[in-house]
Amino acid sequence: MYYTGFADEAGSSLDVQIKATQILGWKYIETRNISGKNLASLTDKEFEEVCEKLEKSGISFNCYGSGVANWAKPITEPPDSSYDEMRKAIPRMQKLGIKMIRIMSFAVPQEIIPRNLEYCDEVIKRLKVIVKMAEDGGVVCVMENCNNWGGLSYEHTIKIMDAIKSPALKLVFDTGNPVHDYDVRGNPPYKKQSSWEFYNNVKEHVIYVHIKDGINKPDGKTEFVFPGEGEGNVEKILRDLFKRGYDGGFSIEPHMVTVYHDKTGNEKEEAMFDNYVEYGKRLVNLVERVKKS
Repeated sequence: MYYTGFADEAGSSLDVQIKATQILGWKYIETRNISGKNLASLTDKEFEEVCEKLEKSGISFNCYGSGVANWAKPITEPPDSSYDEMRKAIPRMQKLGIKMIRIMSFAVPQEIIPRNLEYCDEVIKRLKVIVKMAEDGGVVCVMENCNNWGGLSYEHTIKIMDAIKSPALKLVFDTGNPVHDYDVRGNPPYKKQSSWEFYNNVKEHVIYVHIKDGINKPDGKTEFVFPGEGEGNVEKILRDLFKRGYDGGFSIEPHMVTVYHDKTGNEKEEAMFDNYVEYGKRLVNLVERVKKS
């Protein structure tokens, strides 16, 4: 078992991300954003600088939190940018020894949500291309339950996993996403998902876990909170994971000071840094308590 996290929530620069990781006593970062760029969009020179800083610090990237097929890539638009990101990322992942790439399963625009099942075959067709690229490159795609087709319900995720039988496609389960995501099955109005129900139905495919937690407010918005303090069933899921012998990674994604895709540019770096470190410490304490009980 090991700890890691989206350290861009501690700060934008790799130096700050490394510092937060070292303060926590961790060895890994799930890399997503480095000074406004991701692993695939860095220039060759910037990438070499990243490699040098990691080697000097002793910190490694355990997973690439990519934008492949994510919430900004609608299923109604061509998949070229996702394919291109895979092609650019894999050689860099190989050089850095990164074995996992976080992917999603293409965004579903609001206007087609009632007809989302019509896009099932297209989602699977595209993901097969992405997974084959990963398989050929010796890496594993971990698909996240987020704002995408597979995240519309656990049944959507299962459809994908049943259709793509590849050792290069597994799941990363995010404990907090179901708190604010709707369960898009049947007819509207849709209800919010249950983190426990989602996890319990897909857990056989889960090899990695994102730790996030939140509370639904009366106004319909989600307030993100420390792990175990919200409606994400974090403690219950941790107990089940350990009961089943889970020995993989836990990656923190606080979202308390800043949400990656909602950044305004006005977030205070000091507050981000302190929150990230505190979040990590609280997760460690929660995990230790669960393992002892």
